[in-house]
Amino acid sequence: MSIREPSVAGAFYPGDAQEARRQIDSFLNQIAAPSAENVVGGVAPHAGWMFSGLTAAHLFAALQTQTPPETVILFGAVHRWPLRTPALYASGAWRTPLGDAPVDEALGRALLDADEGLTDDPSAHDEEHSIEVMVPFVQHLWPEARILPIAMPPMEQAPNWGLAVARTARALDRRTVAVGSTDLTHYGPRYGMAPAGTGQQGLEWAKENDQRVLDRMVAMDAEGVLTVAERHHNACGAGAVAATIGYAQELGAAEAHLLHHTTSHEAHPMGRPTDLVGYGAVAFCSA
Repeated sequence: MSIREPSVAGAFYPGDAQEARRQIDSFLNQIAAPSAENVVGGVAPHAGWMFSGLTAAHLFAALQTQTPPETVILFGAVHRWPLRTPALYASGAWRTPLGDAPVDEALGRALLDADEGLTDDPSAHDEEHSIEVMVPFVQHLWPEARILPIAMPPMEQAPNWGLAVARTARALDRRTVAVGSTDLTHYGPRYGMAPAGTGQQGLEWAKENDQRVLDRMVAMDAEGVLTVAERHHNACGAGAVAATIGYAQELGAAEAHLLHHTTSHEAHPMGRPTDLVGYGAVAFCSA
């Protein structure tokens, strides 16, 4: 069986199972009450948990109020190299400090057989963190659930690929939810983006830039997400978001809610704002 070994355990999130579970519970306990119902999918960030874990937990807290999913679709960003088609990790398991999360091989095979343009390419997931940091949340909240990791390029077909995943899951009578993984504006000299300089005015500029793409997410405008992200460089996982919107709309989602928005500076202040990254959680809900 193919095992995808963790690449950022002990760095982006704890390398110890007990500590990872403790941190997830700590995040969830800080959320007074989920602010969305009937969630079929959503968006969560993928940075180190010390920065973005609480934001991600807002989506998982909303999902936790529902019937446990049989499979969690994980649409990931693509950081390492350009992909022309979505890359499935279609069989085997993903290992984290919490154990092995099995892949939904039947759903993966059905997607490949449907010839929707998805490929089986486990190598695309090597050293890519955008899905990995989500997996312990799934393992902790739904120990019986399977996962289906899909690296999703920011291409105009992304919403249709998400729709195809939803249709295939429905044809298998699979109870699924989808999480699209993205961070927002990468601001500051380190990232080559500092039009407002550093300090408080840079922080405010970055948050306004985040809001441009968050507005498109809340409008469930998949094409708008792709366009705004390309123009304003405010989402590194625009393809993952667009695919999740397409998936959610196919499963009846008609509204979206912004659950949380912050930045790495606000989550973990370290002096004057200089280099920072934005994080948002959005839920897509059916009536």
